[in-house]
Amino acid sequence: MFFEKIAAAPADPILGLTEEFKNDSRAEKINLGVGIFKNNEGQTPILKCVKKAEEIILATEKTKSYLPIVGAPEYGRLVRELVLGKDSEILAADRARTAQAPGGTGALRVGADFLKQQNVTAKIWISDPTWANHMQVFGKAGLEIGRYAYYDKATQGLDFEGMKNDLRTKAKAGDAVLLHACCHNPTGIDPDAAQWEELAKLVAELGLLPFFDFAYQGFGNGIDEDAAGIRAFLKYNPEVLIASSFSKNFGLYNERIGAITVVSATKDDADRVFSQLKIAVRANFSNPPVHGASIVTTVLSTPELRALWEEEVKEMRDRIKEMRSLLVDKLKERNAKVDFSFINNQYGMFSFSGLSKEQVARLKSEFGIYIVGSGRISVAGITTSNIDPLCDAIVKVL
Repeated sequence: MFFEKIAAAPADPILGLTEEFKNDSRAEKINLGVGIFKNNEGQTPILKCVKKAEEIILATEKTKSYLPIVGAPEYGRLVRELVLGKDSEILAADRARTAQAPGGTGALRVGADFLKQQNVTAKIWISDPTWANHMQVFGKAGLEIGRYAYYDKATQGLDFEGMKNDLRTKAKAGDAVLLHACCHNPTGIDPDAAQWEELAKLVAELGLLPFFDFAYQGFGNGIDEDAAGIRAFLKYNPEVLIASSFSKNFGLYNERIGAITVVSATKDDADRVFSQLKIAVRANFSNPPVHGASIVTTVLSTPELRALWEEEVKEMRDRIKEMRSLLVDKLKERNAKVDFSFINNQYGMFSFSGLSKEQVARLKSEFGIYIVGSGRISVAGITTSNIDPLCDAIVKVL
């Protein structure tokens, strides 16, 4: 027998938590684990701009034939403009190429496989902490993983000096470094403009290859504003990889639509790199699916839909910020033993709450509140209906 000795794998720390939540029979249970935007009714709606785009696609679609290996050219062009800026000198010099991928995870894996297959780098440095799946994506691709400091537990902020020191003393020229472009997962803590500039210069000085995970564009400060870190890096680093996702900012979670963008020093370099990136795509999924890309392309290329999308992204961003502020205020009203004001300095869907594993376990067992073991809270799952019982429970477990 081939399979009888294979051990069962442990449950995914986030998706496994969702399964536990589904099996919990308590009526007042709250799921703040999985990273999905929810409105104040606790629903994950389809964006209005997406519905309108699908009506156009349904009326005009003429074929179900394969896309090119790297996806539709128009999709790639629009993604590059979104990430780099429409007036970017890189676009004018034709130094960037984009391949469609199944979600941001697929984009990360294609980039990881490209780095390994072409021997561009054998090691990648990843923040501590980071999104749990980063370790699997890059590890399974065969890359060696190093960790750099990111979260300062004492200040509940960015350990910027520790981050710089780790890269300076541990990383070697030719290594890659993975950076969260905005709305760091799980901490919600991002470098400020001056820190991005300093990091960009340091990474260039050290000869490292920057690889950005750009999963939350528009959920931090704004669509263009959230690309500021990437654009700062591009002033000093001629070669950059960027994995984009449209799960959150388009609400296209189950369409699995993302992209991997490669910026090279010259047009000729870009052409050669892209020819090799196609091999990584071909080996992974051969050709990308069309529907999600068609939605993104239709919205971004239709002025009225583009304006509606930007408005809807702002509504989602504002709701998350409102829930952050309300959470801090309500915990303060209850005289919580911990000052949670640091949560207002975080960005995006997540908050590193500072709750211990023991406190997280009590929230689940005693109150039916599901939070990742690290203490990461999905702020997007908080509503005006569940925030009071949530705050009451947090105060009790502190």
